[in-house]
Amino acid sequence: MISISKPMIGKEEIKAVIDVLQSGSLVQGKNVKLFEREFAEYIGTAHAAAVSSGTAALHIALECLGIRPGDEVITTPFTFIATANAVLYQKAKPVFADIKPDTYNINPDEIKKKITDKTKAVIAVHLYGNPCDMEHIAEICREKGIALVEDCAQAAGAEYKGKKVGGFGDMAVFSFYATKNMSTGEGGMIAADKKELVERAKVMINQGQSKEYEHVELGYNYRMTEIQAAIGMIQLKNLDSWNRMRIENANFLTENLKGISGIGTPIAKPEAKHVFHQYTIKVLNGKRGRVMEHLKNKRIDSRVYYPKPVYLQPFYLRKGFRPGLCPVAEKISEQVLSLPVHPGLTQENLNRIVSEVKNAL
Repeated sequence: MISISKPMIGKEEIKAVIDVLQSGSLVQGKNVKLFEREFAEYIGTAHAAAVSSGTAALHIALECLGIRPGDEVITTPFTFIATANAVLYQKAKPVFADIKPDTYNINPDEIKKKITDKTKAVIAVHLYGNPCDMEHIAEICREKGIALVEDCAQAAGAEYKGKKVGGFGDMAVFSFYATKNMSTGEGGMIAADKKELVERAKVMINQGQSKEYEHVELGYNYRMTEIQAAIGMIQLKNLDSWNRMRIENANFLTENLKGISGIGTPIAKPEAKHVFHQYTIKVLNGKRGRVMEHLKNKRIDSRVYYPKPVYLQPFYLRKGFRPGLCPVAEKISEQVLSLPVHPGLTQENLNRIVSEVKNAL
């Protein structure tokens, strides 16, 4: 089976884990602090806080930015559900702005339409590793005086106009889940230039403690472990080379799939460095199921990310959301299909993927 993802775990990561276990210091040690510093340096922000997951990072970022009950936060409906759920954790309201049909990222013009006097933040998701139009989105947020959070869960190492994503907003969040371009198994990171935001984040993720047994506010147990941080530092060293391999694999797939009737290949704008967490094609004319079944029979994994906009999930329907809210996202969700693109693919694997996609149509 050619898998849709493959965690890149080698001897260095295994040794790093053993070293932590032998040290006897499993939490709140030197590795977490070092990983925070190295990650901030890598993406170009002044500060970072390591957390237990990307979802935890989203939750804490919104708390630190002062999102409160009744506030509105604009985001994309075409993303993993955690993005919108984090807004609900704050008892705020997620407001969904439709996406662009080429990149599948949130459309800045749709953001403008959704801003009200209750809007307090925008969460821009760099979907599949493809950067949003950050210049336009950041300008809107500055003009309206609203906070900007970058959801970089799928985009570690991606760039917009030569600058790594994560440095355009007030705060940025990353995920190091097992399938991401770099992984700590579970885990995440919060990044920002403002020291006070990250200092508060570090209090919030550690049970609200400003110092040991001094709890200054209601906090959470969102800490990253020493084992995760040790793995993360090794992964970070390899991230750029793995991203280059993803881009090379994606370029091969696009070169060999573009122009095929019924297939739309991914779009990467000239100003954006797309790091292809997912290589996602559009399958037109209602043939996606047929293509997936054919690939499955040929032992090639494929997935739909995402089969419906967030607001059409049962939980959100119970909260009063209805079809028709974001027609572009609804249409795209019926067409997208992700193919393997990870660094573990061989040339033979890539040739098979291209050949069988063609045979499926």
